[in-house]
Amino acid sequence: MAHHGGSDPESEPNTRLYNPYQDLNLQVPINNLYKLPTSPEFLFAEESLHQRRSWGENLTFYTGSAYLGGSVSGAAVGLFSALRNFEQGDTLKLKINRILNSSGHTGRSWGNRIGVVGLIYAGMESGVVAVTDRDDVWSSVAAGLATGALCRAARGVRSAAVAGALGGLAAGTVVAGKQVLKRYVPL
Repeated sequence: MAHHGGSDPESEPNTRLYNPYQDLNLQVPINNLYKLPTSPEFLFAEESLHQRRSWGENLTFYTGSAYLGGSVSGAAVGLFSALRNFEQGDTLKLKINRILNSSGHTGRSWGNRIGVVGLIYAGMESGVVAVTDRDDVWSSVAAGLATGALCRAARGVRSAAVAGALGGLAAGTVVAGKQVLKRYVPL
């Protein structure tokens, strides 16, 4: 039946609302089934005290972000490489094919490499947070340092130390930049 005016359909004498649960003899009032909480629910009270992502969410976020960033950057590099390699007699179809092949190949390659770095960083950060039970700038710096060192460990101690220092510096810069944006840029 159509709902007319501002009146409540339950109070109208000629209407009957369909209740799919009427024959189940439930002891719980039906209206309580649809009153869902708006805040997150936690199994343990300690979980509600920590305002951070879980290790699985970290893994997904950092790996996905790194892969996407690497793919887009690689595709851009592939595009410029293809534009540089055009030859005099290339047709439009051949130029488009060259651009797509170069962008796709370079984008996939960069995406995979940088995605693995994001995966390692997510694992390192989750490990550092689990061990120290602190999620702050220093945890991110330690994770960046460990990630850089691990990614270059096969090339020797010096290369691992330099990459670790750069990784820690990069992670610290990103986290500090995030804090600055939170503080000074209203959203």
